[in-house]
Amino acid sequence: MSTSSTQKDTVSTHDGTPQITQQPVQVAKRLEKFKTTIFTQMSMLAIKHGAINLGQGFPNFDGPDFVKEAAIQAIKDGKNQYARGYGVPDFNNALAARFKKDTGLVIDPDKEVTVTSGCTEAIAATMLGLINPGDEVILFAPFYDSYEATLSMAGAKIKCITLRPPDFAVPIDELKSAISKNTRAILINTPHNPTGKMFTREELNTIASLCIENDVLVFMDEVYDKLAFEMDHISMASLPGMYERTVTMNSLGKTFSLTGWKIGWAIAPPHLTWGVRQAHSFLTFATSTPMQWAATVALRAPDSYFEELKRDYMAKKAILVQGLKDVGFKVFPSSGTYFVVVDHTPFGLENDIAFCEYLIKEVGVVAIPTSVFYLNPEDGKNLVRFTFCKDEETLRSAVERMKEKLKKK
Repeated sequence: MSTSSTQKDTVSTHDGTPQITQQPVQVAKRLEKFKTTIFTQMSMLAIKHGAINLGQGFPNFDGPDFVKEAAIQAIKDGKNQYARGYGVPDFNNALAARFKKDTGLVIDPDKEVTVTSGCTEAIAATMLGLINPGDEVILFAPFYDSYEATLSMAGAKIKCITLRPPDFAVPIDELKSAISKNTRAILINTPHNPTGKMFTREELNTIASLCIENDVLVFMDEVYDKLAFEMDHISMASLPGMYERTVTMNSLGKTFSLTGWKIGWAIAPPHLTWGVRQAHSFLTFATSTPMQWAATVALRAPDSYFEELKRDYMAKKAILVQGLKDVGFKVFPSSGTYFVVVDHTPFGLENDIAFCEYLIKEVGVVAIPTSVFYLNPEDGKNLVRFTFCKDEETLRSAVERMKEKLKKK
């Protein structure tokens, strides 16, 4: 999978004949290592080879009708101009109400909630608004790829703590030794992409104590909070002494199967919200107005919607996990998200990228190589990630292809 890129420039020769030359694409040094994302590459290969895409985490089914109809109505009602920069008031109110229900915390919807273009922008606005060049930020590897890229844009120094199979537990002693006087923040994703790990209350309490002791911020990516299967999701902001130093980031896409709407948000105390909003103002300024009105309706859905969502995903997860075990993978536990990480080494390929290319071209199924989620790719070379945010027929078809064509070596 080549990540190099060129662009064609037309130049004229001495006799005026046009000639096409290859010119390297110019990119700022802080971004030149990132190239095309692995998700784009694998999805393109999936299309080329007619493979079943269990790689990129977007559902192949649609979101609920009551939310889509609310968006259509908002458009018909003329809610189509710029929204207030930090969010449509009704949506901010709905977010504050949901946050209170989930965490018990009462927040000011006008001063502590910022609506963004997906959680990816919430992450970028948080990094760019609160991190100075040279600040240390601690990540847990494997990590979602936008973290490293946006921290590079902010000029941060990244320190990485590796979570290792089978349980991907936090190595507390390693974390303690990584924190220094220059540590500005710790970034946590729970439930965790790509592993499906959920940070335990004990782990979060220990991290909270370290942050209070060392005056460190916490950036929490909680986009999978409603897809918690094995234990209750715990928001760091709800722990004693932590709200004042926590930015909580989330989005609509995962919970309502509307990833293309790109509706996200960041919740933080005013002294942190100010920085987030400064960056947000110059990144996107405002987020889609009619979709915010529809998202307001979504967040006010009855509890039964979220209960049914979890039941549905647990059924999908069971199909994929059992299927992967039957095929011969070593499958690691997934307590949340809609991802499962497996050890591919029983099939004899040299690393995760080689295995995923073979899986697409020869078997017709897409997975994501996890080495792209590590600062040191070697740490992830034995692991690949599958997603089960697909309809049950698609999951069963993918399993059948692997049973038929994927042989241990």
